[in-house]
Amino acid sequence: MKLIRITLLTLMAALAFSSLVHAQSDEPLAIIMTADGTIMPPMLEYFQRGIKTAEQRNAEVLVIQLNTPGGSISVMSEIVGVIGKSKVPVVIYVSPKDAQAASAGALITMAGHASAMAPRTVIGAASPIDGSGANIESTLEKKIKEDLKAKARTLVEHRGSAAVTLAEAMIDDAKAVTAKEALDSKMIDFISDDTEDLLQSLNGFTVKMDDGSKHTFNTENVRTENVDISFIEQLLMMLTDPNIAFLLLAIGVQGILIEISSPGGWFAGFIGAVCLTLAVYGMGVLTVNWFGFIFLIIAFVLFILDIKAPTHGALTTAGVASFIIGALVLFNSPGTPQFERVSVPLVIGMGIFLGLLFFGILLIALRAQHNPIQTGAESMLGKTGTARTAVDGEGQVQLGSELWSAEKFPESEPIGKGDHVEVVEVRGLRLIVKKK
Repeated sequence: MKLIRITLLTLMAALAFSSLVHAQSDEPLAIIMTADGTIMPPMLEYFQRGIKTAEQRNAEVLVIQLNTPGGSISVMSEIVGVIGKSKVPVVIYVSPKDAQAASAGALITMAGHASAMAPRTVIGAASPIDGSGANIESTLEKKIKEDLKAKARTLVEHRGSAAVTLAEAMIDDAKAVTAKEALDSKMIDFISDDTEDLLQSLNGFTVKMDDGSKHTFNTENVRTENVDISFIEQLLMMLTDPNIAFLLLAIGVQGILIEISSPGGWFAGFIGAVCLTLAVYGMGVLTVNWFGFIFLIIAFVLFILDIKAPTHGALTTAGVASFIIGALVLFNSPGTPQFERVSVPLVIGMGIFLGLLFFGILLIALRAQHNPIQTGAESMLGKTGTARTAVDGEGQVQLGSELWSAEKFPESEPIGKGDHVEVVEVRGLRLIVKKK
């Protein structure tokens, strides 16, 4: 009887749990993502993963909180394509307050099935910049702008002529607008204080999907789940930070050159190779002028030469100047977007630090050259000891804990047992000494 009672209670608990899970699964699901940073390949991977997760979970809506200064036009185009193919409605929400959807971020916002902005946010300034780091030629600039304007028109034409005019002005004139101005032109659908406010505003709102179907949001009792950026995606985003890429490059080249100049120690070479590999990834994504890399190599060669053939700091000073010039040419050439530029104080500070480091090594090397020789026959000259026997022609003397065969220096006074002597010459294993 007791066993039957326990079995019934277990079944009832299982049914209650199953009902609870079923009830929860009937609630609409909103997937929340936070895309904060430049529009680079790692950001594309994050978008793809979030949309795939939303589709697998059969989510009601995918909300992407966006805050970006812009980024790669090609990556932006791929993100726009991914959003368009999504089976789950994607809402781009420019947030938090004081965030921006600049440059490529503006077109990503336009690509959302619905879009919103938090108060005190900005959208726009979508004029293109050449990815090679050089100034865009007028013909090429016109082609790129016309292509972007055509893409923008396809994204906002259903919003009306005011939205189209604003989108084109963002590309032609780098115009940027506030959330209220964007709402007035119908470029966005809502101004929301936070995601909860946005989800309430979305309830009952209808959007058109790219396959022609319409979707009316049911977010009255929606539950939310976050899809956070992964560690690998964060790492790759960090590597596309120009300041991080610069530091990795400086450490990497230094480590490799130290290994080349003093082979045999694996640690410097290993660290250098790892840092250089990570830096090359970042620079492969960023807008860089590879001509600056030559100046960086010259700088480190000058540092090494000043150690091998000391010039009292002249080569080290030239190396510091070459390092600073090379870094600025590499990362801050004309045409490089502002968000991809390396910090000038960081470059100067690192250049001075490396100069002081190699100058310190130089001082150590110079001091070592003036130190008395500590090993070999020459190190015996000038040392003093005690005669253990009379040294008339030959005899024995003790230097420290060692007993040596010795001969008397011809011009020396007679040396008796116990006299203090000084080494004046070394002939093979025999010392030539004089009385001290």
